[in-house]
Amino acid sequence: MGDHPARVPHRQGKSPRRQAPTTPARARWPQARHYAALDLGTNNCRLLIARPQANGFTVVDAFSRIVRLGEGLNASGRLSDAAIERTIAALRVCADKLRRRNVTLARSVATEACRRAANGPSFIRRVYRETGILLDIISAEEEARLAVLGCHALLEPGEGPAVVFDIGGGSTELVLIDSAEPVPRVIDWHSAPWGVVSLTEEIRARDISSPIDQYRAMRETVTRSFAGFAGRLPKMADGHRLLGTSGTVTTLASVHLGLESYDRGRVDGLIVPSDEMRQVSSDIACMTMTQRSEVPCIGRERADLVVAGCAILETILDLWPAERLGVADRGIREGILRRMMEGSGQ
Repeated sequence: MGDHPARVPHRQGKSPRRQAPTTPARARWPQARHYAALDLGTNNCRLLIARPQANGFTVVDAFSRIVRLGEGLNASGRLSDAAIERTIAALRVCADKLRRRNVTLARSVATEACRRAANGPSFIRRVYRETGILLDIISAEEEARLAVLGCHALLEPGEGPAVVFDIGGGSTELVLIDSAEPVPRVIDWHSAPWGVVSLTEEIRARDISSPIDQYRAMRETVTRSFAGFAGRLPKMADGHRLLGTSGTVTTLASVHLGLESYDRGRVDGLIVPSDEMRQVSSDIACMTMTQRSEVPCIGRERADLVVAGCAILETILDLWPAERLGVADRGIREGILRRMMEGSGQ
């Protein structure tokens, strides 16, 4: 899980060499000022470039694009040619930003789609050849821990354990944490193989005609996949604290606020009554595709996937019945940046 320096493209046809064991970042890059974290998920490609400031960092540049890398993966077990081309196009943009910002220390990670795909390793090699970006396929456990590290500061104060979750494109991570210390301790975690892309494709393949029945099938599928984790959760009468980091929760929070366009300043750190988020989810699930595409902050790009996100969110609210839901527009990338900056002594 070492951090990788930003790289320049190698000649076509050469594979990346195996990395030597990593050493503390301070020893390798004592003057590192610009850091970058790239998170390639099943649905999105996100880049964050930052420089250290006080006890945190200031964002210098950012990039986000829906690439749907995992589109069709459920049926074929492989990344499709079209998805690969879309993703490499986005990664070329990222590589250009890394060069222009003179990034000294970067880490780029890939998650569920690359973990599952038979051609995931060959895709990683091609990305390196064509863009110079070396993607590290991380485990579901590391993905969960990075998400917690990146967003835990937004958790509501309180006693007892809390749950942090990340609804991705190909999987959903649930983490039970003890937040008594400045950096939360992970008590338990679970990764379910259902995210907005994989769950949408799974239910679509069942050929269920009624939208209500589709939503019910989504809820039932996710409930089964969460069952083991749900059985291990502590029994609490009240005081449940819940924090979500994902495009699903930020999108639904935007709809809840009635925003005409996405505003990170109003969404990141928002606390929403859970009943109101349930109502938003239920309303969206009852809409047609055309109606969803006309809702600001959903649009055509998210209209077909947001229903699966609603089903996953409602299921999480069932297993950890918090009165309020914290919303974070931060996660894996911020966790990577914090880990790198701490490792380099910044």
